Amino acid sequence: MVFLREVGLVISIALVISFLVKTFLAQPFWIPSGSMNQTLIEGDRVVVSKLTPGPFDLNRGDVVVFEDPGGWLQTQTPERGPVATALEFVGLYPAGDNHLIKRVIGMPGDRVVCCDRQQRLTVNGTPLTEPYVQPGDNPSDLRFDVRVPAGRVWVMGDHRSDSSDSRYHDDGTGRAGSVPIDKITGRAVVIVWPVGRMGWLSDYSSTFDKVNDP
Repeated sequence: MVFLREVGLVISIALVISFLVKTFLAQPFWIPSGSMNQTLIEGDRVVVSKLTPGPFDLNRGDVVVFEDPGGWLQTQTPERGPVATALEFVGLYPAGDNHLIKRVIGMPGDRVVCCDRQQRLTVNGTPLTEPYVQPGDNPSDLRFDVRVPAGRVWVMGDHRSDSSDSRYHDDGTGRAGSVPIDKITGRAVVIVWPVGRMGWLSDYSSTFDKVNDP
């Protein structure tokens, strides 16, 4: 009986620690679609840092996980069983069913435009060279010219021809398609599964380092 009580105590402490880590520091998520190819492919598992935004600043180029801001997720995902739901709650099972993952292109106040004469996105007038975009895709087949409102970010998938992102939810004002920063769960920092794809995720700072503040 003493042994069982000790095992129970250890398990309880481990679950509490896992819950606290998931709540305040990091959480696993799974990738449900191909909208971020080739950076992330369907079925990848990533770890998301919850310190961004927060103690660490959110930046252009960051890959972020965020809650559906309203009507972005059109398909119903199968309900998970009680065991999977409980494990997700304590941080031992990857979340993702009601979340999306995209790359931050525009910060609050930025003017994001598609496209210049060379068919490049521009941010505050600076053209972007985007090595993360899926090979064969254009930076965007949909034209837009928006000013990102305060407290929000403009996000796009790396697989531009297969990503229902800010472009497709906007009404030309920049508000309808942008994502409130308070909906962002965190920044994806590393692929942890499958083993053959393990690696850190880049924010491609060199793509955005010449962009001026608005």
